[in-house]
Amino acid sequence: MKKIIVTDKAPSAIGPYSQAIQAGDFLFASGQIPIDPATGQVVPGGIEAEARRALENVKNLLDGAGFTMQQVVKTTVFAASMDDFAVVNGIYAEYFGENPPARSFVAVKALPKGALVEIEVVAWKG
Repeated sequence: MKKIIVTDKAPSAIGPYSQAIQAGDFLFASGQIPIDPATGQVVPGGIEAEARRALENVKNLLDGAGFTMQQVVKTTVFAASMDDFAVVNGIYAEYFGENPPARSFVAVKALPKGALVEIEVVAWKG
C-alpha cells in the first residue's frame, strides 16, 4: 500500500509531487534542497550551509515518516558544481558516519531555486 508522507519539518513540495512516499517497508523521499522550512527560502552561506540544510531536511523528512538516517539504503546527491564534491562529502559523512548508504553524486546544470545541492534518499525499515 502506498502512503503519502507530509511533514512541516521539511520544506513543502514546490511542484506536483509528494515530499515522500512510503511503500511497504520502503520510503522514497523526493530530493531535498536547502530550503529553510520556516521561511521557504534557500539558506544563505554557500555550499557548506546548503549541504547541512539539505541533510537536515532529509533527516526531518525521515523523522516525520518514522524512519532514521541509519535506515537510508541509497542516496543521490545532485550538485551544481563538481568542485563542491569534497565539501559536500565531508558534511555528508557527518550525517551518515559508519556503514553509509550506497550513493550517486551527480553534477547538474541547475537546481530549483538556484540551490547548489539537492539530496534524495531511499530508506528501508526491513
